[in-house]
Order: sequence, then C-alpha cells, then structure tokens
Amino acid sequence: MSAVATTLPGVGLSRPFAALAALALKPFHAAINSPALIFLGALTAMLFRPPDLKTFPVDRIAVLFLLSIFALRVCLRRDRLQAYAATWPMLALTVLSFVGVVQEADGPETWSLLAAKWIVPVVLFHIGGSVFCDQNSLRKLEIFSIVVLSYLALISVLFLIDARQLIFPRFILDESIGIHADRARGPLLQAVANGVCLNILGLVALDSFRRRTLRKFWALLLFISVPIALLATRTRAVWLSAGLSVLFIAFFGHDRRLRKPALALCALAAVASCALFYDAGARELSDRLLDRSPVEFRLEMYRAGWQMFAEKPLAGWGSEGSVQPEIERRISSFHPERYLFHNTYLELAVERGILGIGLYAWLMVCLFRLSKTGAGDSTSAGHFLDGGFRRIWPVILAAYLLNASAVVMNYQFVNGYLFTLAGILSAQKFAMKQTADPIAR
Repeated sequence: MSAVATTLPGVGLSRPFAALAALALKPFHAAINSPALIFLGALTAMLFRPPDLKTFPVDRIAVLFLLSIFALRVCLRRDRLQAYAATWPMLALTVLSFVGVVQEADGPETWSLLAAKWIVPVVLFHIGGSVFCDQNSLRKLEIFSIVVLSYLALISVLFLIDARQLIFPRFILDESIGIHADRARGPLLQAVANGVCLNILGLVALDSFRRRTLRKFWALLLFISVPIALLATRTRAVWLSAGLSVLFIAFFGHDRRLRKPALALCALAAVASCALFYDAGARELSDRLLDRSPVEFRLEMYRAGWQMFAEKPLAGWGSEGSVQPEIERRISSFHPERYLFHNTYLELAVERGILGIGLYAWLMVCLFRLSKTGAGDSTSAGHFLDGGFRRIWPVILAAYLLNASAVVMNYQFVNGYLFTLAGILSAQKFAMKQTADPIAR
C-alpha cells in the first residue's frame, strides 16, 4: 500500500520539497537555539562599525536580526517579556528623544545618535537577561569580554610603539574619519570610547581573575598591557576613572584576589607617574596632562550650556537641530564644525530640561541598586556575573558616569555592552525575588 502511495501524482514529489524546506529552515532553527552567538555577533558588529564609518550598516542589520530571532524565539516558546525597575526611565528617555527627533526632522546622523544612546541600549537591556540565562551562555559572554579587552589593549599598545603596520582594521589609522587620530582610539575611532571600554572590560577581567577563570599567564599579559593601553589613549578623564577604580578596589575590595592586583597596579601607576616628569621620551604624555586648551573650550561650552538651561529649565530646547544654532550664536571665541557639550548631563539638561535629568537620575539609581545581594542569591556559586561581581558593579558604573561628565556617551558599543550587563543583573535579581516570594509568581 505504501509503495502505491509513493507513486501517486504529487505524493512522491512531496518528500524532496519537505527536505528542501527543512534545509532552508535549518539556519533559523540553529539561530533560535543559539541566541547568545547572535547577540555577541551584534555586539561585534557595533565594535567594528562606528557611526563615522560610511560603510554598509552591518550593525543595524545585526541588531534587527537579533531582535527578529528573539521575537521568533519568544513566540515559539511562549515566553513572557519582563519589565524591570530600570525599564520605565529608559523607555521614557527613549520616547522623549524620539519625539524630539521626529518633530524637528533632523538628518540621519541624529537618528544614528538616537539609536546609539537609547534605542540599542533599551533593546539589549531587555534581551540580554533572557539570552544569557545559564552558565554556558554566560561563559560565552565572559570569553567575549576577555577577547575584546585583549584586542583593544593590543591595538592600543601597537599604536603607542608605532607598529602601525600591524593594526587591523586599517580604517583605525584613517585620519579623515572619526577624531583623535593621534591617540590610541581603536576601532571605535574615539580615544575616550576606547578608554572607557578598556576600563570597564579591565574590571570585568579582574573579576574573572577573582573567580580563577582567567589563566595566570593571560592575566599577567593583561596586567601589563591594559595600563599601557589606557596610557596610550592620552585622555585625562580615562586616566582619572581608571585610577579611581583601581584605588577603590585596592582599599575597599571585598576579596583578597581583587585587592592584591589592584595594589600592584597602584604601585605601578605611581612609578609610571614619576617617570613622566623625568623621561624625555614621555614628554608627549606629560604635555597632554598639562594641556589647557581643551579645558578653555569646555569651560566656554559649559557656560553657554548653563545659560541655555537656565532659560528653558523645564522641557529644554529640544534636539540637536535647535540646540546647535543657539550655541553658535552664544560662543564667539571658538568655531568648530560642530559644537559638543562634552558632558552627558549638561547636554541632557539643555535638550530635555529637568525632566530629562530627573529620568536619567532615576535610571542610574535603578542601575546602582542592582549591586544589592539578597539572602536568596542563587548566583553566588562562582559563575560570571555572580554575587561577587555585583560588588564590583558600582565601580564599573561609576567609571562610566565619571567619563560621561567629560564626554557625551553616544558610543554604541559602550552603551550596548554596559546595558547588556545591567539587563542580565536585572533578570537575575527578578529571578531571585520570584524564588524568595512564591506568591509573587
């Protein structure tokens, strides 16, 4: 009977079509079962595709693909999307910025900044907790963090010793795109962005050393190369945030395996600082430390920004299309192509007023509260982002906020990575709360 059925018209042909359909759906099946790799691929695309690089928008495609795979996964598994304490201020700030951009019909660059500052962080914050929810996926994120740190440190050291023929990708050396071409700016094409990444990822690596998941040889290489890479950025805000981070861990760290390398770094930094003033070869670094020309420009921008905020303190001036002409009218001593406040908080105050600053403060309070560990903490078994990591989390967040006082944090990879960690910690905290309070479920 079955032999006859296979010879009927259309029946025998259904098997090849079914096999072809199964083959076509196989990549989607693999992607749905491996969301962590898709997520890390999106972060990698953000790292190697800065906004100033006029190439195919692979970062946007990667984020959209990640979002599509995640949505399909949620539908197939009938998962529930979870909101956290930080969700509401993030969404409010995103909507506020989105409405401002739409009303003023600004150019594509403004839309790109909106995505880098708010849309991408919101997406990764809410997806991260669901994607990195087990030991295997968290280990992948940890390995990714160490690899990126090693790469950024290597590229910065190569730039410092003038081994530019070894720097990859080559667009890092292109002076026509990005800024800080004379510093170690990495693939982000901005020395501050590179320095913030080195600072944050360095603290993550320090936590990996605490948990003994970072090999001693690899830890030694990072111990030597990361401080040199931070020095090569020639950015005072980065130096200050990194120094304060290490000092805090050295004197207030909760674990001996954290304090010992931090104290060694303090000693190394002290010796290097003395060498800056006696070694003629380090004159560029000491001159950069004492340079006052950027400070004068920033003071002028701060004065103009404060005046604008005082005139419209409640709702602000709107998006960049309204702010730029007003700043240009107020500043006569400097004439750059684009006026930047070099301060995340001042820009937010000028554009969105007290409402924007209040929402941002609410968001930061929610993020700092993620460091708290409860009695039912089930993530303190020595895995990545465990209870011990939460004690380092305020230091990571403080380093981010300190640099935000010297620049505008519109760096897509930095924001995406930081809010990915925040999303995972939020999901873990929510899971602990559900475990401790069965009635809430």
